[in-house]
Amino acid sequence: MSMRIFSACAALLLVTACGMPDNGVLAEAEKEAAAQAADDGRIECAINGDSDFTGGCQTERLSGENGVTMVVRHPDGGFRRFNILTDGRGLEAADGSEKAKIEIVEGDKILVSVGADKYILPARMKMAEEPAPQAGN
Repeated sequence: MSMRIFSACAALLLVTACGMPDNGVLAEAEKEAAAQAADDGRIECAINGDSDFTGGCQTERLSGENGVTMVVRHPDGGFRRFNILTDGRGLEAADGSEKAKIEIVEGDKILVSVGADKYILPARMKMAEEPAPQAGN
């Protein structure tokens, strides 16, 4: 795991040290670093109404009798819990009276807002099923 971070950082340093950055190499290094962060459970978040997103939140998944719960831990020690849904809706707040609002921000990411907290999470889009062919057509 740390080897991937090292190689992504080394590529980034190599590109910037030469003075003429290669945008392709830079984009690949950023992509690799972002993938590593996702593998480590880190996500971007803006807590308590902050408008700036940071990579300071940590996620963990817990399996239980009622399905999978994702816990998002804030840098200040707070946390939120979400139930991961399997019906294509994504997730819902597991506790509290505030509902989670979800919007697609990129093809592979969603913005989840609960109260004054916002999280950018990787999304797996459920593809619409093709209708079954009807007899006689």
